[in-house]
Amino acid sequence: MSVPVINGVELSEAGNGPLLLLGPSLGTSAAALWEGSAALLAEDHHVVGWDLPGHGTSPAPDDGFTMAELGRGVLAFAERTLRDRGEASGTFVYAGVSVGGAVGLQLLLDAPERVAAAALLCTGARIGTPDGWHERAAMVRAFGTATMVEGSAKRWFAPGFLEREPEVARALLASLEAADTTGYAAVCKALATFDVRDRLGTIRVPVLTVAGVADEATPPSDLQTIADGVPDGRAVVLDDVAHLAPAEAPAEVADLLRAHLEQGAVITESQRTAAGAVVRRQVLGDEHLDGAGAAPTSFTRDFDDLVTQYAWGSVWSRPGLDRRTRSVVALTALVAQRDHDELATHVRAALRNGMSTDELAEVILQTAVHCGTAAAAAAFRVAQETLRADGVEL
Repeated sequence: MSVPVINGVELSEAGNGPLLLLGPSLGTSAAALWEGSAALLAEDHHVVGWDLPGHGTSPAPDDGFTMAELGRGVLAFAERTLRDRGEASGTFVYAGVSVGGAVGLQLLLDAPERVAAAALLCTGARIGTPDGWHERAAMVRAFGTATMVEGSAKRWFAPGFLEREPEVARALLASLEAADTTGYAAVCKALATFDVRDRLGTIRVPVLTVAGVADEATPPSDLQTIADGVPDGRAVVLDDVAHLAPAEAPAEVADLLRAHLEQGAVITESQRTAAGAVVRRQVLGDEHLDGAGAAPTSFTRDFDDLVTQYAWGSVWSRPGLDRRTRSVVALTALVAQRDHDELATHVRAALRNGMSTDELAEVILQTAVHCGTAAAAAAFRVAQETLRADGVEL
């Protein structure tokens, strides 16, 4: 078993809004499946599709893989794309169909900090049965993916779609026939052991599920199970749709995704750095940031950007604690570390964040219990010297 190499295709111009990563169904390419919806989403997002091993742009695998390993391969592709955008530690929004939706669940479980919001279409927390997937893998290895075309044409599309949209259907069925036998069979084997129903409750990212009323492979009940199992889930069922919703109803899918993904709006690295700079100045003050020697140099600029983005833009900007409470945490940690320069800075910040001098003394007194009396004594000395230098009466 090994992590497969995943490649993809640009479905919109780069840099056009936050990154939206689109995942395919087994036997399809991302371009053939998502072309219609991607064109409608391109105005608001940088839309990039990824392809399964042995499908579309991705090479055939050298070995088998689990769904977790497939998820790691997709995450590596997403991270390469983010680096190309200049957002190495950034996040993305995600939408995937069938096995692409299952990969979305895997990403939400294994890398929740990278996914801002997710839409899972025509999929399940478990899809099919192990025996069914092993049988399909054996058939494809023996006779090729062309043997799957007739059955897939019946499963993939709602009644009447082949007649209404023959070119779309032909492109999808051609991508199935062109898929590598080894890659197709490897995905089947990965799906045979995939079952995350008991882990749905740990997902904290907003999730939209979209089902097709005519989908026999992953019926609406499978999507409802996901929406009910995650803490923040919503289920939608589309009429006249079977298993490939983005191809069958591109406008409806694009509208649903646009509305949902706005809830998990991606913060780019530049936006996070800018927001962090504002919070940093509000907490530490103009004097600290504009004083002599405070401006970053060419030697320290990258580190200064890292601190601004990570500490101030990602952590201090979170809504979970007020700034006064965050000051209590920071002071305690700095007392424990005996980092007296930073302690003096955060003594001033604590007062700026609404802490009184009596409360400051109480915090340092509390640290004596857990950090030691010597550390607390040194902290009292630093705090007192800092406050007196600033003209604070004690």
